[in-house]
Amino acid sequence: MKFGEKVRRLRKKSAMTQAELAQRSSLSKRTIINYESGASYPKKREVYRTLADIFEVELNYLLTEDDEFIMAGNEKYGLRGMRQAERLVDDLSSLFAGGELSDEDLDGVMRAIQESYWIAKEKAKKYTPKKYLRDAESPGDSDTQL
Repeated sequence: MKFGEKVRRLRKKSAMTQAELAQRSSLSKRTIINYESGASYPKKREVYRTLADIFEVELNYLLTEDDEFIMAGNEKYGLRGMRQAERLVDDLSSLFAGGELSDEDLDGVMRAIQESYWIAKEKAKKYTPKKYLRDAESPGDSDTQL
């Protein structure tokens, strides 16, 4: 279940209107509507915490792995990154949930995704300036001796 669906379900279970939830959370009604429709996600972790407190649920219930990935995409790359992360999650979820591929083929897809990830990391390392690699390899070390 996606974040927006959880918010809507919890709000209705608590017999709250969108306006009441907006007031209690210090968010706008439009923001609550966007969350519930899946049009947007909170940009800050504090919003998840506030909503979890209002609904008296664990923070992790609202902040699933998919939501965490999407939020990280937003924090690192802005709205465009968030939309790309959402599209990736939706496409992969569809592929693994209801696709026509056999289990063997799905395993092959997963291996290919993992391999692509590691190749991309190696390429990124290749283009990282040496001074940054040196700093990462020996934190706290310096060239001067006392």
